[in-house]
Amino acid sequence: MTGIHPTAIVAPGAEFEEGVTIGAYCCIGPHVRLGANVSLRSHVVIEGRTEIGAGSEVFPFAVIGQRPQDLKYSGEPSRVEIGENTVIREHATIHPGTAGGGLVTRVGSDCLIMVGAHVAHDCHVGRSVIMANNATLGGHVTVGDYAILGGLAGIHQFVRVGHHSMVGGLSGVENDVIPYGSVMGNRAYLSGLNTVGLKRRGFSREGIHSLRAAYRLLFAEEGTMAERLADVADMFKDDAAVMEIVHFIQADSSRAVCQPQTKRAA
Repeated sequence: MTGIHPTAIVAPGAEFEEGVTIGAYCCIGPHVRLGANVSLRSHVVIEGRTEIGAGSEVFPFAVIGQRPQDLKYSGEPSRVEIGENTVIREHATIHPGTAGGGLVTRVGSDCLIMVGAHVAHDCHVGRSVIMANNATLGGHVTVGDYAILGGLAGIHQFVRVGHHSMVGGLSGVENDVIPYGSVMGNRAYLSGLNTVGLKRRGFSREGIHSLRAAYRLLFAEEGTMAERLADVADMFKDDAAVMEIVHFIQADSSRAVCQPQTKRAA
C-alpha cells in the first residue's frame, strides 16, 4: 500500500508503485513516477518528468526535476532518471536535461548524494557514486561508476570523471579525470591512483601493480602523450583496466586530461 501524508500535495497523474511513502508537506508533480518502496521523508519537491527507481530514499528539502539553470532552456520536455536504491540527502538538487544535451539527466543505482550536492542538467552519473556534502556538477558532466567526489568539490561543465576515481574535497576540476585516478587542488591536478578505493573494491595486487606501471609510463617526462599512449596500449593490450584509461584519453572530449602537478604546464 502507498502511504501519503495528508499534508502532502500530489498532482493528478503522478504514478506510484507498491510500498511508496510520501511524507509531510511533500509536493509531487503530475509527471512523476516513483518505483516500489521509494521513501520521501518530508518537504521533498519532485517536479517535471522525473522517474525514481525502487528502494530509493529522498530526505527533507531535496528538490528534483525543477527547471534547469540553463538560459538556453525553453521548456522542452526533458527528464530526470534516478536508479534503484539511491539515497538523496537534505537540500540536494537534481535538474532535468536540455535539448542541447539529450534531454535527460541520469543518476545511477546505489548512489549516495549527500547534503547540498547538485547534479546539473544533462549530467550522467554512474552507479555506486558518492557525492559528499555540497559537491557540485556543472552541466553535461559524466561521472563513472564507483567514483567519489569529496565535499565542496566543483566539477566544470563537460568534464568527464572516470570509473573508480577520487576527487578530493574542495577541488576545482576543469579537466577530465582518468579512470582509477585521484585528483585534488584548485585547479585540480592528478595526484596518483585511487589505490585505497581499488583495494576496497577487491582489485588484485597484480592488477593494481599493472595500473601503477601504466600510470608511470603514461605520465613520464619523455616523449609525447600520443607516443606514450601507443606504448602503453601495446604493453598492456590484455589488461582491461589499463586499456580503459587508454581509451578514455583517446576519446573525443572538449577538455584536456588532468596531469600530475609537475606536468600541469604541459
